[in-house]
Amino acid sequence: MKAELFEQVLADRAAKRAVAVVTRLADGAQALVHDDDVSGALSLTPEQVAEARRRLRGNRSGALESAQGELFARCHVSAPRMVLVGAVHIAQALAPMAAMAGFEVIVVDPRRAFASPERLPGVRVTTQWPDEAMASIGVDAQTAVVTLSHDPKLDDPALAAALRSRAFYIGALGSTRTHAKRVARLTEAGLGDALGRIHAPVGLDLGGRAPAEIAVSILAQVIQARYAS
Repeated sequence: MKAELFEQVLADRAAKRAVAVVTRLADGAQALVHDDDVSGALSLTPEQVAEARRRLRGNRSGALESAQGELFARCHVSAPRMVLVGAVHIAQALAPMAAMAGFEVIVVDPRRAFASPERLPGVRVTTQWPDEAMASIGVDAQTAVVTLSHDPKLDDPALAAALRSRAFYIGALGSTRTHAKRVARLTEAGLGDALGRIHAPVGLDLGGRAPAEIAVSILAQVIQARYAS
């Protein structure tokens, strides 16, 4: 690996920025693929870049399809993140489950009575308003965003920020009727073209209704989205 690429990989790892090192095995030519740019001497097709990014999302190193010599993508990825908006009962159940599944969990809720260490022991919590929190967190392609507060004043700004990001999963709690109203508000805000990215009602339809059961369905859907090809 050339020195400048090596230094970039070290910097990416230090910054927890996901990067795939793609190498042509025949001659060692390499490229670095991030979720928002590509660099290096090795030229990749749009399809190869897309495949490398899919591998990044799931942290799965492996060979890439190529007609110009075998390519191998080595993924360097920190733990995926899950941002939960609303420190409600479902968040209390979902946060430890997601942590056990390998996610770095961040709960966002400016309501200090909800966002307390007693309610969410061992969980990173921010009491910033969602738009400020999302900007501070820096939502990227390794991030899932789930809104649970059921309060448009909290959920809508978080969803707007998520829709403008490369988050690999966006989910929102609420009934079909609630989501229809949400879609109308976000459409009015100019986000109509992106609303298909929102999973709503959130979670796989497992039939459960208790907070812990809903948490299981959400985590299952997030994992499914992370590894989707």
